[in-house]
Amino acid sequence: MGNTFKTIVVGFLAGVLGAYVFFHFQKPLVTTESAQPQFQAADFKSNQIFTPNTPASSTTAPVENVDFSAAASKAIPSVVYINSISQSGASYSYWDMIINGAGQQTQVSSGSGVIFTSDGYIVTNNHVVESAEKIQVIYNKKVYDAELIGTDPSTDLGVLKIKETNLPAITLGNSRTLAVGEWVVAVGNPFSLSSTVTAGIVSAKGRRINIVEDKFPIESFIQTDAAINPGNSGGALVNRNGDLVGINTAILSRTGSYTGYAFAVPIDIAKKVVNDLIKYGIVQKAFLGGSVLDYDYQTIERYSLSAAEKDFRGVVLAEVEKNGAATNSGLKLGDIIIKIDNDNINSKSEFEEELSYHYPGDKISITYIRDGKTTTVPVSLVNRNGDGSVIKRQIYSDATLGVKMEAVEYGVKVYNIKDGLFKRLGIPENYTIISINRERVKDPKLVIDFFSKYKGRVLLYGINSAKSEMPLQFILQ
Repeated sequence: MGNTFKTIVVGFLAGVLGAYVFFHFQKPLVTTESAQPQFQAADFKSNQIFTPNTPASSTTAPVENVDFSAAASKAIPSVVYINSISQSGASYSYWDMIINGAGQQTQVSSGSGVIFTSDGYIVTNNHVVESAEKIQVIYNKKVYDAELIGTDPSTDLGVLKIKETNLPAITLGNSRTLAVGEWVVAVGNPFSLSSTVTAGIVSAKGRRINIVEDKFPIESFIQTDAAINPGNSGGALVNRNGDLVGINTAILSRTGSYTGYAFAVPIDIAKKVVNDLIKYGIVQKAFLGGSVLDYDYQTIERYSLSAAEKDFRGVVLAEVEKNGAATNSGLKLGDIIIKIDNDNINSKSEFEEELSYHYPGDKISITYIRDGKTTTVPVSLVNRNGDGSVIKRQIYSDATLGVKMEAVEYGVKVYNIKDGLFKRLGIPENYTIISINRERVKDPKLVIDFFSKYKGRVLLYGINSAKSEMPLQFILQ
């Protein structure tokens, strides 16, 4: 009986010990697959301004005997480090108005940029600089104050300008001829590590990942498995020749760090955006006067398409504007667009990319299928106002206020604040005025007129550069 009891006790203890060892060593291997992947802009926030050291490249070669040193040495000198500096606060109450600036903290986010021209124009991502009140470009151990020339939220691109000449502008490649499976190299500043180089292949083209927050987004990303991490945003994606084929923009990750899926804006889209921002201050977008959907089983049922059209070529015209360009050309809901000019269209991203190369007023041909019949019609593209003219950016300046202003979606944005009334009142850079004394304003001329005539207590309601609500109160005498 005694031996039996001892055997039971020993066996019990051995079982407990075995379970503990198994649980202790197996637990780190368990992963949760229910977590949903998240698209994240590849930027990084720090508490202080970081000045990178002398550029040093690191190359990841997935396959032996593949040498990217020539591409790296060609691209590295054209990639810069960007600090985006802003004042932010978690929230503002009406008590905060009494003490102007209460709760604000200096916030610095960093990213990358690519030297586009030798006279100082630099391309980066909109999300790197959109909240900035001050932008610094660090290049060759020098720190430059940068001017924001313009941004395009629909492609997540922005253009900066620094006062420097004879800069090593990057060589532009061709993203339209870039092939899936082709080697590419990413250059940027991940985790504040300057001039880091990683390599991979083009995993896919024309990716639409629904990350761009804009009324008219253009998403036709290059997908790559080159390692891209926070801080790479705005950096260069180059081919094996070192020619620029994309601007690194986003990663797909559960953790916020690289997991094998990275996305870049194709350079052929970026070229037109950058040129428009430099020339006009605003991108000249061309519209069809309608929108499309990817052609799949759902669209077949929704538009009662015939069985003969189930080869899934093209995109389906899902909306048309009354008296718009599409309607005037004879296009109708449910038409299956298969070509723009001579280029085949097989996805919504391809459709948007093709339109992004054009200007308002351009004439294109659209080939579509309706009731099994293929037809080609000419279409004159229009701007957001419905005509073929160039849209000009209207900037208002006032010496007394000491600011520049322009109308934006929510109100009137003020920037380039120098010595004047707005600086004395403590209005921050890139502040958007939504209302004055509880009356909405959308015209910069009304703002100038109000401050030139009004005397008394003023209540401004608006948002700061970080898009946080920021009411302000003061007395004009």
